[in-house]
Amino acid sequence: MIYGAMKFSIGGSLKLAFRPWVEGLENIPAHGPAILASNHLSFSDSFFLPAVLDRKVTFIAKAEYFTAPGVKGKLTAAFFKGVGQLPVDRSGGRGAGEAAIRAGIQVIESGGLFGIYPEGTRSPDGRLYRGKPGGLARVALATGAPVIPVAMIDTEKIQPPGQVMPKLMRPGIRIGEPLDFSRYQGMDGDRFILRSVTDEVMYEIMKLSGQEYVDIYATAAKRQIAEAAKNKGTDRSGA
Repeated sequence: MIYGAMKFSIGGSLKLAFRPWVEGLENIPAHGPAILASNHLSFSDSFFLPAVLDRKVTFIAKAEYFTAPGVKGKLTAAFFKGVGQLPVDRSGGRGAGEAAIRAGIQVIESGGLFGIYPEGTRSPDGRLYRGKPGGLARVALATGAPVIPVAMIDTEKIQPPGQVMPKLMRPGIRIGEPLDFSRYQGMDGDRFILRSVTDEVMYEIMKLSGQEYVDIYATAAKRQIAEAAKNKGTDRSGA
């Protein structure tokens, strides 16, 4: 009930204000489980995608969003629960990853739609980065659920870093045909299979999004960008 109310209010407002265009809605099953694997350009991705779908989509969110103190913290927790987000503590290293995988499997086993960003974090520059094999592929192979590639288009342009007010423009969503990896079901312990499945999904996302592909992890790219900015600042101060 809460999700429906939040979808009506937030989703309706997003569609009215931004008028997102969408292609491939017919690829979302009316019933039954599926994994929606999307590129990740903006914080708003987790709101625009559910806004255009009739079914509930469950994403993983940082546990901090659910545990902050005070009235603001309670309101934030209620908001994220209302929009279908599940809390996972990401500070625990490998244990955090296992918790996210278990959460995804539970969503699939309950017949739901599980949304995941294989890159593991937002793209720092709009390009598509290497997918991490630990989450998407393991959930897919543990459950046999189809993987539906999704491309978010231009969502990063709505509110770039440093911009206070969002820009009213039309983002897009392309939804690809389901990918069947059931032939590998139960092989989620094989790292070569996990890598192959992840790469195939990323290739389909790239075709849908038209993004330039970079064969490193987005987290590594962010470190490189931060280090370059730091060195540039050092060079200026020493000039």
